Formats: sequence, C-alpha cells, structure tokens
Amino acid sequence: MIRFNNIKIRKDLSDDELISYLCKKEKLFLENIKEWHIVKKSIDARNKNDIFYNYTIDMEYDGEYDLKGVIHIEKERLDEIVVKRNSDVRPIVIGCGPAGLFCALTLVENGIKPIIFEQGSMIDERRKEVEEFRSNRKLNTLSNIQFGEGGAGTFSDGKLTTGINSSLCNRVLEVFHKFGAPKEILYLNKPHIGTDNLINVIKNMREYIISLGGEFHFNEKINDFIIENGSVVGVIGKKEYYTDTVILAIGHSARDTFYKLYEHGVLMEKKNFSVGVRIEHKQQMINESQYGTVTKLNLPPAEYKLVYHGNNRSCYSFCMCPGGYVMASSSEENSIVTNGMSEYKRDGENANSALLVNVLTSDLGDSPLSGIDFQEKLEKDAFVLGGSNYNAPIQRVEDFLNNRKSTFIGEVKPTYLPGVTLCNLNDILPEFVSSTLKEGIIYFDKKIKGFASSDALLTGVETRSSSPLRIVRDDDFVCNISGLYPCGEGPGYAGGIMSAAVDGIKCALKILEKDN
Repeated sequence: MIRFNNIKIRKDLSDDELISYLCKKEKLFLENIKEWHIVKKSIDARNKNDIFYNYTIDMEYDGEYDLKGVIHIEKERLDEIVVKRNSDVRPIVIGCGPAGLFCALTLVENGIKPIIFEQGSMIDERRKEVEEFRSNRKLNTLSNIQFGEGGAGTFSDGKLTTGINSSLCNRVLEVFHKFGAPKEILYLNKPHIGTDNLINVIKNMREYIISLGGEFHFNEKINDFIIENGSVVGVIGKKEYYTDTVILAIGHSARDTFYKLYEHGVLMEKKNFSVGVRIEHKQQMINESQYGTVTKLNLPPAEYKLVYHGNNRSCYSFCMCPGGYVMASSSEENSIVTNGMSEYKRDGENANSALLVNVLTSDLGDSPLSGIDFQEKLEKDAFVLGGSNYNAPIQRVEDFLNNRKSTFIGEVKPTYLPGVTLCNLNDILPEFVSSTLKEGIIYFDKKIKGFASSDALLTGVETRSSSPLRIVRDDDFVCNISGLYPCGEGPGYAGGIMSAAVDGIKCALKILEKDN
C-alpha cells in the first residue's frame, strides 16, 4: 500500500472523479489500481478566500510508479485474541450503551455468550417515550434520553470524535459502518452517525449479538448485587441471576446504582466534571463565520470547538450540534437536564452547543457521591426556575451578560420542547460558573463573530457531560470486589461514544484473557 498525503481539492468531486484526478496528477494508470480508499478528509478553512478539502488516500498499485517521497504502509492488523476464559457461567453486562454493546459484541464474537440487562426500552419504544416527554411532559424515569437501548449518546448526533489515541478506534468505526453507519465515518475528520442513522445501527448490532448467542433483557433494572466473601456472585433484577462476572456499563446517570454500590463498599472517588448551559445561534451565522461567503464548495454545516482559560476556571464548548436541537434530557422527576441532538443531514435552523465550566473536587463535599448532589441541586433549581412544569429556563445572551431577566425572544428561536420560560439563569448558576461563562462568551466572540450576539439563546442546565465520580479499578479492569468490572463513561473511564466503546472492548479483552 502507498499513501498520498495532503491532496488539496478545490471542487466537489465524486469518488470516481477523485481517483481520476489523483491518477492524472501522479501519472498513474487507473487500471493498475487494485484497491484504494480514503483515509482522511478534512476541510481547510483558514483562508476564507481559498477553502479546500484535504485528503489522505491509501492505494494498492500493481505497476511501476515514480513518486518522490512516497510513503509505503502496511495494512493494519489487530492482535490475535487468545481466549483463556473457561468458566461455564455467562457474564452479565449491565447497560446497553456503547460500552456495554461493544463489550458484549467482543465477548460473543469470541465464543462467550453474555446476558445484557437494560433498565430502559428497546430503541423503537424508547423513541416514543422520548417524544412523549417532549410533547406531553410525561417522563418515564426508567427509559428516556439517558436510559435505554443505545445509551445517552443515541440522542446526541452520534459524534465519534475523541481525544484518545487507540488502534481500537478504527475497530469501532468499522463496526458501526458494518451495521449500517454511513461510510464517511471511516475517514471524515469529525465523523458523526446522526441520531436517525444510529437508531438502525443499534438495532442491527443487537440482532447480530443475539444471532451469536447473546441474550438481552430490556425493561429490567438491576436493583442490587449479590456479594459474598469479597466477590460478586450475582445480581438482582426481576429475579436473582448468578454469575462470576459483572460488567458495570451503567452510564453517568445511574445514580441509584452508584449509591447501591457504595453501600456494598465498592471503592469510589470523586472527580472533576463540568456544568453549564446550552447556547443556540442561527446555523447560517456559524457557517458564514467559519467559511465566509466566497466559497462555491458544497460544505457541510459548520462546527466549532472553543476553549477559554480564565484565572481560576476554564470554559469550553462541548457536544456541538450543527443544525440541531436542544433536547429535554431529564431522567429524574422535577429536574431539568439538557443535551444537544442532530440528525445526519444536520439541516435544522439552529446550531447549539454546551458551554461548560469545570467543577473541581475541592468544590464538593467529602463523600465520593457529592458530585451527584451538586448536579441534582442545579437540576432541581432549573426545574423551579422554569416553572415547575418541565419548561426549561432560557435567557438571551445580552440579558445574561447584564444579569437581568429576559422578557422577549429575539431572532434565535428556542428548539427545546416541551416548552421554555424566560428567566435569569444567574439566579441558579453558582457564581463561579456564571462569571466564567460570561468571560468565555465574550472571549469566544473574538473567535466567532456574532457568538455573543444579543439574541443568542442560553438554555439551562447542562449537567451530564461526564460522570462526577470514578469507581476505582486495577490494571485488569476489576474494582475491589472480585468479578466486578467498572466500564465506560458512568464509572469514570470514558467521555463520549468512541471512548466508551473502546473501553468496552478493552474490558471484554481482559475478561477473555483471564484464565478461570
């Protein structure tokens, strides 16, 4: 295989047109190409007067070529998995988000047939429950945007960007593509599946796992754990299930499960997390700021990633959703939680993103569960501020910066359902959060002209960007209770779909490698 880097393309080309262009440029014969694929595609918009696509392409070429500085590469090969597990007892996976799904998939593809428990519904029913809350304010606390098949990321655009560096990331992308995700996720610089596509991908994964012997229990909550002599021997759902291996892929909103584990003496520690709000702008404004108005390329809705470092705190954008919607994401009664979602086309009128401020362990109490208390108070205060009817509290940016209640909605219309209430978010946000948000918004306006525009909207509150605690585990992924494997975002080892899926694979590999 040979690799071509930095292929600059200044027009929209089909795959056939792209490879023809490369052959002409490098004086290659199309008929001699045995295989080729796009490794990476990104947009270089640093010069608004000359925006172009930047490609990396790998090719297997059967013929002579004269290329200066050509890079020869080998096809990536994953290490062979040696299965040492010989236990006749089936592992139990708690949670059907990316960590649980990829853990179960890895186990079942290597001959180990797990049982997967999910307190929420299968995806089709879950969609109805999410819509019922958005339309009629009827919240199902067991199945909602936080809980159910696919996990919390299902209703957040299916973003696959990550800060981790692991060869398993490619494995995750390939699996998603295998089960129906668009092929572009394999090479786009910022891949996303889209909530509309992700729903079908998850169903296909479930059916495949079942075909290999996996077993799913939906709408069955694990209420307790059976622990004897420092080892887990079972779990309690609708009945008792006995096992020697339990994977805790429970997600960051499984608060009652964290409390139950704490009662059993599972070692935990508090960790830093973040809270804040959602900000909405017109997508067209973001497009013009990022791309200008000159280019003729058919570019996707523009994204942004922003960070502000203050004297004591940082403010940053998170889970930016081009052409998306602010979603009602509560999982507990009398609370307001927001998140963002986009479908694959990202063709909504507004862009939205979380704007978050870091909360330090020094801001919390002594208990490892004190971060949960911090989140809960903010969510309940937002519920009251919004009118105690699941309306979200919203505020124009101009009013937020001037610490006054908003009295009208301007050019940017809110996308949150079931409804919104004009308010002053300064009334509920901790002072260090509101002051850092203000500094960040003003700073971000220097990066994206119009970011601090008067009519941009803030919706409160965003509190579930990451887990506020970590369940301590050793190098074999086991906590202080033998056989109990904390896994993914909830126990504090991931921060998004990609990293959670990778952690699920790694956890499964540890289980497969254990000789028991």
